[in-house]
Amino acid sequence: MQQKTLLDRYMEQTVKHAEKYLGEICSLLASYTRKTAKLRDKADLLVAQLYDFSSREDPELQIGLKNLAEDLAMVQDYRQAQVERLETRVVAPLKAYGDIVKNKRVDLKKFSTDLNKELKELQKLEKIRLRNPADLQSIVSFTYGLLALFFH
Repeated sequence: MQQKTLLDRYMEQTVKHAEKYLGEICSLLASYTRKTAKLRDKADLLVAQLYDFSSREDPELQIGLKNLAEDLAMVQDYRQAQVERLETRVVAPLKAYGDIVKNKRVDLKKFSTDLNKELKELQKLEKIRLRNPADLQSIVSFTYGLLALFFH
């Protein structure tokens, strides 16, 4: 019986750690994604500014600025893909895993409640057996009631 309470504590600790660390990881990943998106937005503004500036310059500088703007725009396309991939492939599944952990916490609470009920019933059975070990009728009827309680 002592091992089951240790198991119960171990499972609670596992769920607690999963909640804590997954929450922190989700928060950091979301922050990273937001910062990458902000960087992408700032670079998009820079690209627009480079195009605008290049239209007012001599042909040689104009070509260099347009090339720089195009290269920077390509980097921003990569950043956009990175942001989308992080959101869909990393952050969203981790959020879903958070719901799974919450459900496990509910299951664990039910398990713990059921385990405590079972332990109390077993203690009652032991008391009956100690009071009158020869009274098999009471022990059998109590055991049958106990089985009916847990299998219905």
